[in-house]
Amino acid sequence: MNSEFKELYQQVILDHNKNPKNFGHLTTCNHQSVGMNPLCGDHLKLELQISENDIIDDIKFSGDGCAISRASASIMTSIVKGKPVKEAKEYFHQFHDMVMNEEEQTEELDERIAVFSGVKEFPARVKCATLSWHTLIAAIDGNETISTES
Repeated sequence: MNSEFKELYQQVILDHNKNPKNFGHLTTCNHQSVGMNPLCGDHLKLELQISENDIIDDIKFSGDGCAISRASASIMTSIVKGKPVKEAKEYFHQFHDMVMNEEEQTEELDERIAVFSGVKEFPARVKCATLSWHTLIAAIDGNETISTES
């Protein structure tokens, strides 16, 4: 990872950690899940309002976690809000493949996701970055809890 990209990565993480988007609780939700990363101590609750047309009308997260976990949740909620569930799942796969694969991605990545490509250089932090994404899929699929250790 070049130094310019490392600086951007750090800046985005710090900004979203300090000023998270979509942080809080929904007054009504029809999907929710709690995600936990026992290794790091991260835990978050994700609340979604999904329409009859399978659109994520609203999404919020709450909980405590490290800067990477919190920033990832902030960016993830910003990306999927207003999107069809099918598209949100595609973003999940894009994000997951990017942080788990050793090879450089050849396909075009959403720049908000691409900023996390450097997390794979820190294997212990990958679970922090993916926690909110796995919790999103759990909430969509009706699973009340998910852990990075299961």
